[in-house]
Amino acid sequence: MKVTFLGTGTSQGIPVIGCDCETCLSNDQRDNRLRVSIQIEVNNSVLVIDVGPDFRQQMLRAGTNKIDGILITHQHSDHVSGIDDIRPFNFMHGIDMPIYATHFVQQKLIQKHPYIFEAKYPGVPRINFHTISKSREFTVANIPVIPIEIYHGELPILGFRIGRFAYLTDFKTIEEDEVFKLKGVEVLVVSALQHKKHHSHSSLDESIAFVNKIQVPSAYFTHISHKMGPHIKTEGLLPDHIQLAYDGLVLEV
Repeated sequence: MKVTFLGTGTSQGIPVIGCDCETCLSNDQRDNRLRVSIQIEVNNSVLVIDVGPDFRQQMLRAGTNKIDGILITHQHSDHVSGIDDIRPFNFMHGIDMPIYATHFVQQKLIQKHPYIFEAKYPGVPRINFHTISKSREFTVANIPVIPIEIYHGELPILGFRIGRFAYLTDFKTIEEDEVFKLKGVEVLVVSALQHKKHHSHSSLDESIAFVNKIQVPSAYFTHISHKMGPHIKTEGLLPDHIQLAYDGLVLEV
């Protein structure tokens, strides 16, 4: 399985306009992050998790020419507002894009993008919704996916496990009855927003503690704010089994 980090940043963006902090002024490309998203390739199948406002740029940068399914973690704009740019994939492959989301998230997408669903005219993005829930494993292009419910503040959202790999973005807490779904995971991607505690995102220390609690052998932090500080400095604070992810990082899992 090949995992490509399409984006590892937050909705604040890196660099932040007008900010003169060390991160935003950095020349290290690892500190220049698009909104958080990831691409997973298994054999000849390609999945993308979340389609934020940088989706088009991410697809061009990664050279992606087909997507077999899009998994949506939750309805916030930094995770879904690039949905209009699925159209080239509709045109190239002549298919309605399979999008996997909870019923609640589907309704939010319809509210946010009514033109997609109200009027069927040439050129509108074409979507085929698949309803998922935390309680049922599902399959995308012959790839088994286990949904994992986590909490983004008080909002229940979904992370996903594929084989030995799991992806939890916008993470703050998780119920104990969902933790068991992570048993046997060898590579975990989890969000870590900043050093200071936040009401709806896990901090660096909280994410380190979570990785250690579930005893995963290897972890990567994503959804990183400019407030975290420069990549090179933050990496120096991490245990050997945890790394800071960056845009364009590729893993073989």
